[in-house]
Amino acid sequence: MANEKDSAPDVKKQPDAEPMLEDLLGQERRRYEDLVNRMKYLQADFENYQKRTDREMQLVEERAVLGLVSRLLSVLDELELASANAAKPGQGKAVAEGIKMVYRNLSSVMKTAGVKRIEAVGAPFDPTLHEAVEKVQGTGEKDVVVGEIRSGYTFRGQVLRPSMVKVELAMKKAGEPEAKTNE
Repeated sequence: MANEKDSAPDVKKQPDAEPMLEDLLGQERRRYEDLVNRMKYLQADFENYQKRTDREMQLVEERAVLGLVSRLLSVLDELELASANAAKPGQGKAVAEGIKMVYRNLSSVMKTAGVKRIEAVGAPFDPTLHEAVEKVQGTGEKDVVVGEIRSGYTFRGQVLRPSMVKVELAMKKAGEPEAKTNE
């Protein structure tokens, strides 16, 4: 049985080993250069992809803004008309109706865009949706919103602005310690 050392070609014993090694080295250099070139092309393709994606995202954003702004133009027209009529004597009732119309139109545009008003009054107090600016002692078991100072809004489930609310605090539950007072 021959050893593995015996079966491996002995480069030193072969007279044409040097040209064979140079040929192998040349093949490996060409393979290396080919891989480097392919990597450069892939990198350039990826950079082009990033630039194209950025441009497309910018176009999508611009189209979304354009759509919203074009829907808001009718609201702007109604405000301009209400403003012009407000200067005329005896137009109070017409101006009030115009303002209501503008409000309904703007609310509709916002709802179409995905903006929803947070319904606060009567709901349990939720610090993620409500900002308590006034507190009164209550008789119930839970903190409940009893008044709204400023409306809050969500956009596709995310809070844009919390509602500023008046909260009726829950009555002390059984087993809770009494609150300390500084007298």
